[in-house]
Amino acid sequence: MSSQAISVTVAYGSTKHSITVTSQEDGKSPTVKDLSESLTQVTGVPSVSQKLIFKGKSLKDMEQTLSSYGIKDGCKLMMIGKRNSPEEEAELKKLKDIEKSVEQTAKKLEKVDGELTGLKNGFLAKDLQADALGKLDHRVKVAAEQFMKILEQIDALSVPENFNDCRIKKSGLVKTVQDFLAQCDKMEACISDHLTKIQSKNLALAD
Repeated sequence: MSSQAISVTVAYGSTKHSITVTSQEDGKSPTVKDLSESLTQVTGVPSVSQKLIFKGKSLKDMEQTLSSYGIKDGCKLMMIGKRNSPEEEAELKKLKDIEKSVEQTAKKLEKVDGELTGLKNGFLAKDLQADALGKLDHRVKVAAEQFMKILEQIDALSVPENFNDCRIKKSGLVKTVQDFLAQCDKMEACISDHLTKIQSKNLALAD
């Protein structure tokens, strides 16, 4: 005999999830536990953090069948629960703080990029360019150093296997910082290239 299935709608926050619950065991009616595990897959809220409510009653007994609570096809339930444990929320907050410093450093880099473009477009007198480029180069190096420190900070955070949101955010941040470091490299190369051109022009003029 195959397992029975019950299709229900579960409201969680402002979203509604249509879920078909099947029992883990053949021939058995689906239990509260089966529903809870299906909800974990759909919403990411761990079973321990879920509170399932049907007609104002909390479904506390995980082993009870849904039908024993009077739940059948088409019934509407409600779930309350936080996706992340307080520990994971704390880790997420650390990552968000690191993200802020990434944004601040990125803004500094953007300013350098703008000034560099202006300089290449000849917005600065020729004799002032070498000095200005030297200063820009220094600012890029400072930004790169800050990005390296941020990478070390991210690396130092040990995120447990089950903190999915943290792991996704952490790897996203690493990728972002690495992209910015690559941008720093490109800008340094561009500045040094421009400096070489100016110097060779100056030498040609001096001859």
